[in-house]
Amino acid sequence: MPGWVNAAALAGILALARTALAIGQDTCVAFTSSRSTFPIVRGGHATPVLLSPDEWPGVQRTALDFAADVHAVTGVRPVLRNVSADARTAASTSYADLGRTVVIVGTLGRSALVDEVVNRTKLDVSAIEGKWEAFLAREVADPLPGIESAYVVIGADKRGTIFALYDHSEQFGVSPWYWWADVPTTKHTELYVERSGCSHGSPTVKYRAIFLNDEQPALQNWAMDKFTNGTGAALTGSPFNHFFYTKLFELILRLKGNHLWPAMWTSAFGIDDPQNQALADWYGIVMGTSHEEPMMRSTPVEWNLFGSGQWDYETNAKNIYDYWLNGTVRSKAFENVYTIGMRGAGDLPLSEDQNIELLEKVVADQRKLLQDVYNTTDVSTIPQVWTLYKEVQGYYEDGMRVPDDVVLLWSDDNWGNIRRYPTLDERNRTGGAGVYYHVDYVGDPRDYKWITSSQIEKTFDQMSTAVARDATKIWVLNVGDLKPYEMHTEFFLSYGWNATRWTPSNLGSFVTGWAQREFDLSRTDAAEVAAIVRNVTRHNSRRKPELWNSTTYSLTNYREAETVLAELQGAAAASTRLYRSLPSRTQPAFFQLVHHPVQATLTLANMWISAGINNLRASQARISANKFKEQVEKLFDADYALEVDYHSLLDGKWDHMMDQTHVMYYYWQQPMANTMPFVTQVQAKKQALAGAMRIIPEGSAGAWPGDNVNNCAQGYGCPDPSLSLDPFVPAGNRFIDVAAGGPTPFTFTVTSNVSWLAISPAKGSVSPSAPEQRVYFSVNWDNVTGAEVAQIVFDAAVKGQPSMSVKATFTANHTVVPDGYRGFVEGDGVVSIEAAHAARNTTVEGLTWTEIPGLGRTLSGVTPWPRGGNELNFTAGSGPSIEYDFYLFNTFEQGGNVTITTLVSPSLNGLGDDRPLGLALQVDDGAPQTTYFVPAATPGNLPKAWGGTDGWVAKSIIEVPMVFAVKPGAHTLKVWMIEPTVVVQKIIVDTGGVKASYLGPPESVRV
Repeated sequence: MPGWVNAAALAGILALARTALAIGQDTCVAFTSSRSTFPIVRGGHATPVLLSPDEWPGVQRTALDFAADVHAVTGVRPVLRNVSADARTAASTSYADLGRTVVIVGTLGRSALVDEVVNRTKLDVSAIEGKWEAFLAREVADPLPGIESAYVVIGADKRGTIFALYDHSEQFGVSPWYWWADVPTTKHTELYVERSGCSHGSPTVKYRAIFLNDEQPALQNWAMDKFTNGTGAALTGSPFNHFFYTKLFELILRLKGNHLWPAMWTSAFGIDDPQNQALADWYGIVMGTSHEEPMMRSTPVEWNLFGSGQWDYETNAKNIYDYWLNGTVRSKAFENVYTIGMRGAGDLPLSEDQNIELLEKVVADQRKLLQDVYNTTDVSTIPQVWTLYKEVQGYYEDGMRVPDDVVLLWSDDNWGNIRRYPTLDERNRTGGAGVYYHVDYVGDPRDYKWITSSQIEKTFDQMSTAVARDATKIWVLNVGDLKPYEMHTEFFLSYGWNATRWTPSNLGSFVTGWAQREFDLSRTDAAEVAAIVRNVTRHNSRRKPELWNSTTYSLTNYREAETVLAELQGAAAASTRLYRSLPSRTQPAFFQLVHHPVQATLTLANMWISAGINNLRASQARISANKFKEQVEKLFDADYALEVDYHSLLDGKWDHMMDQTHVMYYYWQQPMANTMPFVTQVQAKKQALAGAMRIIPEGSAGAWPGDNVNNCAQGYGCPDPSLSLDPFVPAGNRFIDVAAGGPTPFTFTVTSNVSWLAISPAKGSVSPSAPEQRVYFSVNWDNVTGAEVAQIVFDAAVKGQPSMSVKATFTANHTVVPDGYRGFVEGDGVVSIEAAHAARNTTVEGLTWTEIPGLGRTLSGVTPWPRGGNELNFTAGSGPSIEYDFYLFNTFEQGGNVTITTLVSPSLNGLGDDRPLGLALQVDDGAPQTTYFVPAATPGNLPKAWGGTDGWVAKSIIEVPMVFAVKPGAHTLKVWMIEPTVVVQKIIVDTGGVKASYLGPPESVRV
């Protein structure tokens, strides 16, 4: 972790618009001259760039990119020169013909040129010397005879120099995504760097990787179209050749990554193209293979081609050993991290009777193989990783161990919740630990790989814990097809590069800075983009789009479905405004990175909600159901049209990248075709049996007059509809829909027998072309004492038919809180509180409940912060607490009790099942109640409640209910920390009025 980043550096993040548009790094680039700057391009002239002939080839190649980047920004290309200089030649040579000022690039200990400049100028390089991937850049005087000054860019090692160059390129105005997302380069006529330069210590995480996975249909079809003649590799048919991979290598390096798990399904990196491995090493990429592919062989693809016998080490050890030997010999010349261990064929567990003793023999044989191939007795210098994925974690928990120098790569649950972190006694292993994390997945309870559906706030929550618990040797992000996860991929790698940059309080600035860099936006517009992204990722992560159905959001309670839809419509409208305001050269990037995700999300969500409304209204005999049927059909076509729009960008550059099916899953696996949600149609030419007018009160799935299973338990002979309202219902009013039940138009009036009830509108007309009207009811509370009841009458004049009349009852309950009370107030039988809206907060032993803005399903989450340390836990009442004041009017409906449900993020027992996640609640001065809400699971498995289409991860929440005996009046709820890493999103106090919904009641009124 960088140990020498100061507060001034952090402030640089917030000053992006004034200087360079770069994310999460010191800024040392300027676009106007000053006394403190050194020219890169001035007056149409570019300062030449010097390297040493003995420099790393990867650095030489990156210098070409650097020169091209300067040209892309300014239109002027700097000259690149290889210059020989050492103590002997420098003493007798003048370099004046190279220019009075130069840029010198090189690697300590590799570049004779840089070593000579350091020696000659006495430049202090102690801050980076010997440090993994560190770099510094600054001006020095008299670097070589005949040269007055130079801006030296020095890496402690090969990638340190590479990252230094790309760091500058990004600040100049070249996005890492210039090719992969078509982000236009920001143009400037002149370029300068601060004489004091930029620097960076060793990154937080040593190996920072992405994993291309589940790459069919999108990425594979796209690559076949763009990088082959249509046939793919000779043995596998894979399109992932060196033309594809070199594009990817450059992107990874520009993003400050250094490691890759290559595409694996029907692909084999080492044999698909003989140049793949060599070019990865040449670029500076450390190669690896996934958790199921030991010893640098793409398994099962290569085993199916070259293996002999069964993939069973108990019965076929010799053939499997020789197979691994070939992969190791093939990879020896390159920089790798070797996956060790073994899973069953096809990414499945080994058979049940294969035991730990056999697996330990597998590892021992693999280590012996490395000794033989590398001709060494000490294989601890050869990077190796054992990925504790699914059942493999169970082997570890059952006692299997690997040598201390092997990295333990802990995994998430495939849904962004890390299953386990190193415990205190595991953190002294020399091999260290890391994390394998997902933003794309194929498997139970449902595939998700269509569109961005993970929150960077959640990734920050989980990976900040990884940092605190020293799981920083290797991070791997499963990115599926890579697109459309561009921003999330960058955040993951950036956080691994320098985790000290980001905290709960400034996390939002990552997206704002990203928007400014990618689209050249003002701060105001960039903040709007950040709000759009937050809205979309919150919506898609609270339940993956692949899990949506027509009743995901309540169609009757809390106006939930329409509120969700309105939020997405607002985001889409903002995106459309921004898209149209951008220059044409920026629009393709904005479409890919912002506009398509929000429009696609809105279209699919609207389709599912409209299908639900169609079915509901058909059951209510409302002909408006047909309008929603038509809307679903149009939205189904619009979903495909958006796919075509994406594929048509830039003359088809990204054709196939949105091939992924995503509508109507029948089980966990992707559907073979998009299928429109089920809709129905009401015969609009025939009148409903109960008449032309349908009356539907808010909160009911029934309809009056006539019979409906939702009108009452009996389903017929039901009483008139009723509504109630109190002053603390968040919506502030109620409504009743007046709808057409057939082809005959009618006019209606609405009257009541009281003056305190306001009706809007009090009359209207309904017809097949305008098949419904919503009537709102609000109360003048100054004229209501206690509970008062109004009778409402809907009278309809139906053309050519007898008039109709439907009555409804409206109860106004004027609840009052005492003067001077401050806090949340019960409304509609519930108190709902966003966890961030606390009244008080206490700190114990440096730990405080802290908000992570944007995290979770509704607003944010609060969690004990900071993470890590001694992993303190507390008994109820002794740790940090966060307090909420609330007022109740009625606890009698539950016998004097209330149910308080805490909604927490679906984290897992990261310190092991002997330290289960827990919290405690206390009401007033009563005894705290403690609950440990994540039960132990059998080794390698997850708790039963985790799974299923309505389990913890599908709903992205754990509901933790507790019952308290509470009287009406003012109360204080205390939430006590028991274990670290618990994230509380929302608290619901139910006095008997909570209704079914996905997100829970909206936040209560706070006075």
